[in-house]
Amino acid sequence: MPSWNEYKQTAKSRGALAFELFVVESMPAAPPEEMLAVLPAHLEYQKQQEAEGKLFLAGPLSDSEGENMSGGGLIIYRASSMEEAKALADGDPMHAQGKREYTLRKWLVNEGSPSFSTALSDQRVVLR
Repeated sequence: MPSWNEYKQTAKSRGALAFELFVVESMPAAPPEEMLAVLPAHLEYQKQQEAEGKLFLAGPLSDSEGENMSGGGLIIYRASSMEEAKALADGDPMHAQGKREYTLRKWLVNEGSPSFSTALSDQRVVLR
């Protein structure tokens, strides 16, 4: 396999977007009641990162059947390096207090067609 940066350059040269993001897969490391106690601080941290332009997307994951909550979640950050992304993930109260563990990886967005619509008078955004 080529190095990450070699592949990124190859993707760019063929016209792909090659938009680099950082994906945190967060998994439970404590009982649900302990995680619930930290949830307000976690959500406030997410809101702060969103306001600073660091949080791209975040949310929970289902189980493999898509029927129940798995307890896991994905957090996608905009960052300039793995070190910055790690600092963002480490700063999340869920991770800092040991209630969740995570893996961190780079993600290169090359293809897709995200779209959204807004209704300013309703302060509504619909993502498709």
